[in-house]
Amino acid sequence: MASSPLGADGSISLSNVDAWESAATADPKIQLARTILAHSNIKSTLTSRPAGVAIPHVFNHELEFKAGPVTNQKSSGRCWLFATTNVIRHEVMKKLKLKEFQLSQSYLFFWDKLNKSNYYLELSIENADLPVDDRLVNFLADDLISDGGQWDMVVNLLETYGLVPQPIYPESFHSSASSPINNLLKMKLREHALTLRTLSSSLKANHNISPELVISTLRAKKEELMQEVYTIMSATLGVPPKPDVAFTWEYYTEDGKYAKWEGTPLQFYKDFTSKFSPAESFSLINDPRNEYGKLYTVDKLGNIWGGRPVLYVNTEIDDLKQAIVRSIKAGQPVFFGCDVGQFSDTGKDVGIMDTNYFAYEQAFNITLGLTKAQRLQTNESAMTHAMVISAVHVDEKTGRPVRFKVENSWGEDSGVHGHNVMSDKWFDEFVFQVVVHKSLATKEHVVLPAWDPMGALA
Repeated sequence: MASSPLGADGSISLSNVDAWESAATADPKIQLARTILAHSNIKSTLTSRPAGVAIPHVFNHELEFKAGPVTNQKSSGRCWLFATTNVIRHEVMKKLKLKEFQLSQSYLFFWDKLNKSNYYLELSIENADLPVDDRLVNFLADDLISDGGQWDMVVNLLETYGLVPQPIYPESFHSSASSPINNLLKMKLREHALTLRTLSSSLKANHNISPELVISTLRAKKEELMQEVYTIMSATLGVPPKPDVAFTWEYYTEDGKYAKWEGTPLQFYKDFTSKFSPAESFSLINDPRNEYGKLYTVDKLGNIWGGRPVLYVNTEIDDLKQAIVRSIKAGQPVFFGCDVGQFSDTGKDVGIMDTNYFAYEQAFNITLGLTKAQRLQTNESAMTHAMVISAVHVDEKTGRPVRFKVENSWGEDSGVHGHNVMSDKWFDEFVFQVVVHKSLATKEHVVLPAWDPMGALA
């Protein structure tokens, strides 16, 4: 270790550059890297052929029933809604003998976005006394109506609004490309939040007005403001079915026979989730920063105001894996959350998620030494994407899983026909959540701050 710096004032000096260049020039490996990598993408050039060969898209425990088609969330952040509906459609397709089928992701998307808008304005009322530049207020105003979400948030939607087949509430331009309406809605909601803050200050300055009347008046104003949100959403996404109003869905079975189903969205949800009940399921997470065996929640995280809170049981990584193995052997696909962009190649006909697949350390003479906990602590990693595990390969001698089959929602041209293979080591480092039965949960819980990485919306 150098005892004195070349740049005494903390800036980069030319002496620094000379020393670094001298070291690089003396290394033949770095010279070869310079020859090649100035003209190519490091992610495609530095892939390990042996690592790719060692992780085939072959599994000894797969779901017997194959659901389809491969789904595509397109230019939106609805992965959690696609993962959820991809899990639930298994039971629908088996019961109704369907060849291909999709539930309406857009239906859940509409109700989620509307409720997130209301949730943000309720938080604005709740925190109206804090300075506008307070860390919490600033954080809440940042990505206030993200497309993403968490398992308990989708349970809130399912239990309140139910489900419909995709033909009943099909995709719109802005459900598949959400950025334009998100930008417009966020602009209006931030304006609405300031309106409510100003009104709150005015009402509280009058000491003759009771706290109850203050809240009542603010909520009446909020509902007036929410009319604009609903107008924008219904114009761009379409008016959704009401959860308690019956619809008729006509379809063909796998053998080409005509059939129909009649009932409400809530009835549809209840009829086709008897085996896999979302309300009876719970999130196991692996967060090595925090104590295992406890129940955690994230402050201010949710979509339906007053709904089911977002809760996680923090547990050892092997417990997550064994929960998946049991589920797959029982014929049940598994919703999971991960940091999909790390050491993965989801390109067409590749679909590999493996920490050994990219030879960055060898090419640059570096060591990538961050642990899973350190990546969370330094914002290097977070739960960014939700997908479905539909198969697992278990070592026959040890009984331990060595790779997993992942159903994504990026279309047929992503991975191998929409699927990836995930190594056991990648699972260790970048999987944060799997959904299991709630009987594994404990009663007490620890509250993490609103900006904690575990609150990232997949």
